[in-house]
Amino acid sequence: MLNAYNAFLLRITKNMIPKELIQKIQQIEIRTNRMVNDVFAGEYHSVFKGYGMEFDEVREYGPGDDVRAIDWNVTARTGRPFIKKYVEERELTVMILVDVSSSGNFGTYQKTKNEYAAEIAALLAFSAIKNKDKVGLIIFTDKVEKYIPPKKGKKHVLRVIREILFFKPTGKKTNLSVPIQFLNSVIRRHSVSFIISDFIAADYKRAMQIANKRHDLIAVIMKDPREEEMPDIGIVSLEDAESGEMLMIDTADRNIRKGFSVLAQKKHAETLKLLRSINIDSIIVDTSKPYIRPFILFFKKRERKRLAHR
Repeated sequence: MLNAYNAFLLRITKNMIPKELIQKIQQIEIRTNRMVNDVFAGEYHSVFKGYGMEFDEVREYGPGDDVRAIDWNVTARTGRPFIKKYVEERELTVMILVDVSSSGNFGTYQKTKNEYAAEIAALLAFSAIKNKDKVGLIIFTDKVEKYIPPKKGKKHVLRVIREILFFKPTGKKTNLSVPIQFLNSVIRRHSVSFIISDFIAADYKRAMQIANKRHDLIAVIMKDPREEEMPDIGIVSLEDAESGEMLMIDTADRNIRKGFSVLAQKKHAETLKLLRSINIDSIIVDTSKPYIRPFILFFKKRERKRLAHR
């Protein structure tokens, strides 16, 4: 009998997916599974185990109960103190929102931003299913290109990886508000949602602010060093991947290189400031460096915060 992975490979081969892509999916599975098993799963589990709580009932207050759990409406109505009782949700829904706009095809090191995004999505997805959580996917540009509802299982995760790698978007630009509004419409209960994008976009603050009241939004910001540091290679013709606008630049001019760097760093700082202002955590991923460390540091920070609020 074929195992889930071989059956998956057989099915996607029939769908005429190139052999190189099949090998890439397999490599991502092996690499990210190893990371999950060796270092990542424990960090994910410690933060998100028991993360979701849902209301069960009220019961009369007893010695040792937390006064913060008192239901004041029931207490006032009955004349006796009652507390709200919660139970741990059986499973967590993890949504992965991946930006596949044209700017994601940029990459000056071993991988493009989109290829990094696929590996990060795989890392998160395998961690989720190891923790018995459900995983869903929203692929977007300036519109929702593909939606895969949350499910469990390795076969499902392999489909998620395949879609991110193989999907051919029709849009080129980025509109972060669109997938976030779509998330709110299709996922009615609380989720942990990772938004993987370079955040080269505008006017998304309000949409994220609203969605963050229901969901736990986490921004995964993809960066390539050359987006903030222009090399001295003479006169070059540059094309904006999303708008198609062409521009001739003399990179030998030190002032031009410095101005480019200052402008890019200012834009990045503004993005981080905006996210902090609406209480959204961010993970910055540099495509020239391993991506596992920023995630481990993020989860350690989350764990400290969770323990501090107990």
